[in-house]
Amino acid sequence: MNRHDPLRGFRFLLEIDGITSAGFTRVKGIVREVKYESYREGGVIEYEHKLITQVSYPVVVLERGLAMDDLWKWALDTADGEIKRKTIRIRLQNEANERQWAWQIEHALPVKWAASDMDAQTSPVVMESLELAHHGLRKAA
Repeated sequence: MNRHDPLRGFRFLLEIDGITSAGFTRVKGIVREVKYESYREGGVIEYEHKLITQVSYPVVVLERGLAMDDLWKWALDTADGEIKRKTIRIRLQNEANERQWAWQIEHALPVKWAASDMDAQTSPVVMESLELAHHGLRKAA
C-alpha cells in the first residue's frame, strides 16, 4: 500500500538561478493571495458575487547563517542600481531526499537585507535574511 504522508517543512533545498544554495534555515512568505470585491445582485439575498480584482504575492524571506557574501552582493548591487532579477526554486524533499514538491519564484529582486542582532553575552550564529519582491509564484516541475 502506498502511503502519502504530509511533507515535512524542514527538508528543503533552495536554488538561485539553477545553482543549489546551501545553509538556508528558513523560508517564509510562500503566499499567493487573490483579492476580490463583493457585488450584491439586486433581489438576491442568499449570497454575494465575488469578483476577482488582483492576484498579489507578498515578499519571500530567506534566512541562513552568515557565511558567504553572495546574497549581500546581490542586495548591494540592486541598491546601487544594477538590477539582476533571479529565479528561485524551493524544493521540498521526503525522508529519502527525493523531490516531492517545488515552487518557483519568478523574477525575484532583493528589497531588504539584514543581519541578526549580536550579543557578547551569548554565542548564537549570526543570521542573515533577504527579502525578495517577485512577479509570481508557481509550482515548479
